[in-house]
Amino acid sequence: MSTFLQGVRRSLFFRLSSIFGITVMLFIVILYFSFVSFNRRAVVEIDAIPDFFSRNIEAIIEEIGIPPNLGSAIRLADELDWSIDIRNPIMIWSSDDEHRLNVLDSVYSRAVNQDAEIRLIDNQDIIKVHRGGYDFYLYQRSHQADVFNYVSLYIGFALAALVLLINYYMVNRLLSPIRLLKQGAEKIRHGDLSYRVSSNRQDELGELTESINHMADSLQSMLEAKRQLLLAISHELRTPITRAKLRLEFLPTSIEKDELREDINEIDLLIADLLEAERLNNEHAVLTREPVYFTAFVEAVTDQFMSYPGDLIFDSPFKDVQVDIDKLRIKLLLANLVNNSIRHGENKAITVKVSFDEQNAILEVIDQGEGIAEEHLQHISEPFYRADSARLRDTGGFGLGLYLCNLIADAHGGKLNITSVLGQGTHITITLPIQTPEDS
Repeated sequence: MSTFLQGVRRSLFFRLSSIFGITVMLFIVILYFSFVSFNRRAVVEIDAIPDFFSRNIEAIIEEIGIPPNLGSAIRLADELDWSIDIRNPIMIWSSDDEHRLNVLDSVYSRAVNQDAEIRLIDNQDIIKVHRGGYDFYLYQRSHQADVFNYVSLYIGFALAALVLLINYYMVNRLLSPIRLLKQGAEKIRHGDLSYRVSSNRQDELGELTESINHMADSLQSMLEAKRQLLLAISHELRTPITRAKLRLEFLPTSIEKDELREDINEIDLLIADLLEAERLNNEHAVLTREPVYFTAFVEAVTDQFMSYPGDLIFDSPFKDVQVDIDKLRIKLLLANLVNNSIRHGENKAITVKVSFDEQNAILEVIDQGEGIAEEHLQHISEPFYRADSARLRDTGGFGLGLYLCNLIADAHGGKLNITSVLGQGTHITITLPIQTPEDS
């Protein structure tokens, strides 16, 4: 039995089915008894006329008197708990405030004596006595408890609403891990592999939570292993490359020597970019920040590219602002952006623009070159991604430039945004906070 109960406790499907079944049964029971109570009390229960009234009609009429004493009629109606209507051509009177029955619509049923008869209306017997020019109608009062009827109905609906509320609470509590799972999946999807979904559930959702956490552990372990392998290989490659550079200097001057030097420098640059990319990942990012007059700094870096034949324009604001940045990383970022623009700018004008808002420094690099197709925009800042899948030698680069720029901006708490139109140029915007988050 304990095994069965344990299985039930761990079965989300069984618990949801139980909640649904209990809710349906409670609804049926509550609504059934509410409507039965309402209908039972709403219908006027009228007993047959007791023999006492049939035998004592004469005494009742004599007590009222001819002509009728209305005070006696009211007293008798209260004592007998009956309604008495008295009619003649010049008067219509009833012991009740309102005439419950339209006695004129009654039909003859049977005679009691020579001036008294039983009549029928709406399945209810009434006594009619004709004496001294007056018609006396006697019938039982209705005992409807309209207020009580509606109160019982409202209580039934309130109980039904309460059952629904409890049902909602229980189902919401059972399914609450789904929101946590969605939140965790979103964080993992955006690269936060250190996030874990907390849950102490023992049912199917608890097992799913554990599976997702194990999946995140596995992904994190694999990526970390790949990072460590990449760092190790990159470091190991530095030594033979340094030796190759040294031996290259002993070779006689030739075109082959120049081309070989260029290839070795390109490999060295690739390794440097790979190492820098790994350092700037969330787990490795360490910045050396210092306050720098941002406009002057960007202008100094841009001056290195003034030999560009297509004209390099520097657009600066009137007032400079100090920004907390890592100078070496921002210099690398700007150099990569300008080099990309020069490489793909088709010798057209390139604009480097600096501006500020209340909280951010904004750096923009705008070219009018070949542009980027829309299908490539969302991937262009991924590592080793290039819009030209052939990776032709004369297009330059390894697909790490914009990836590094994105990492540098992100490490500073900023954002990189790229807009481009094929054949019209590319507009890259870097937004950097003026102050570090801990200082703001």
